[in-house]
Parts: sequence; C-alpha cells; structure tokens
Amino acid sequence: MFEALKKIDEQLLLWGNSLHSPYLDGFMYYLTEFWLWIPLFVWWLWELYKTHQKKTGLLLLFMGGLLLASDRLSVLIKNNVRRYRPTHNLLLQKQVHTVHEYVGGMYGYVSSHAANVFAIAFFIFLVMRSTNKTGMKISLFVWAFFICYTRIYLGVHYPFDLLSGAALGSLLAFLFYKTFKYYAHE
Repeated sequence: MFEALKKIDEQLLLWGNSLHSPYLDGFMYYLTEFWLWIPLFVWWLWELYKTHQKKTGLLLLFMGGLLLASDRLSVLIKNNVRRYRPTHNLLLQKQVHTVHEYVGGMYGYVSSHAANVFAIAFFIFLVMRSTNKTGMKISLFVWAFFICYTRIYLGVHYPFDLLSGAALGSLLAFLFYKTFKYYAHE
C-alpha cells in the first residue's frame, strides 16, 4: 500500500513538474517570494482591521504565533521523517525539471510552504467567515493552492508533502482560531 502511494506521489509530481515553459520558469520561481505578495497581505490586513478594529493587535499576535508554530513544527517533522525532496532523490532527480538550479533543502516532508500558507489562509478564513467578504475568502485559498503548485513546478516537493503540510497548517489554524476566540471573548 505504501509503495503504491509513493508511486502515485512520484507520478503526480512528474506530471505537475512537466508543465513548464521558459516563460513560466521565471514566473514560478519568483512567485514564492514574500515581497511579491505584500499588496495582497495589506488588503487582507485592511479587511481584518475594518472587521475587527479593536482586536487587530490580538489577531496579528495570533497570526505571528501561528506562523512560528507552523514553520517550526513542519521543520521538526521534516528533520525527523527525512524524506528526500524529489531534487535529492537519486532515482528521480534527473527527471525533475528545476529552475535556476534551485533544489531546496535535503528533506521535504512536510512542506513548510504549504503548512505556513494554509495556516494563514485558514485562520483568516475562520476569522472572516461570518462576513460577506467572499472575494477575500476565495483569494486566501487561491493564493495557498497557487503557492503549493509552485513547489511542484519547481520540483522541490511531492504532492503528498504539500497535502500533509496543508493539513498541518489547517489543523494549527483551527487550534489557534479557537484559542483566539477564547481570548477575544467572541
């Protein structure tokens, strides 16, 4: 069973990684840069502020703690599971298309990018779910899924690395949201 899942994971990676072009290579490489997304983050923070003015500071504190927890826990799992990234897997690395020779760190399970983006997306979604900000709520998950796909495109994560990271980030977001609600008296 495990070998069959591993084979599916590799096939999905190679298919998603094969959809490349010279134009997309440069585009995908830079899409995971934090600074590129600042306008989107500012919009989300503005919407949070408009909706939860007096609780904005507490929200920012919780989001900072959530990112720290998500990132550190994903790295802890990564360093204990020690699953090689596709770019470090001797059986696959020659089949994986890389961009600018970027290969990432040695291990990839679970994806910190996926854990972090889904933690933030799901937390903000939970905070804003009772509002009519549909476009904002959709943008959270479009962004998170897009960041995850860039990791496959760049060849540095298997799909299951990303799914596991997304699940980890979402679970942490739910726990942080419940704790936020308690402290915010919502």
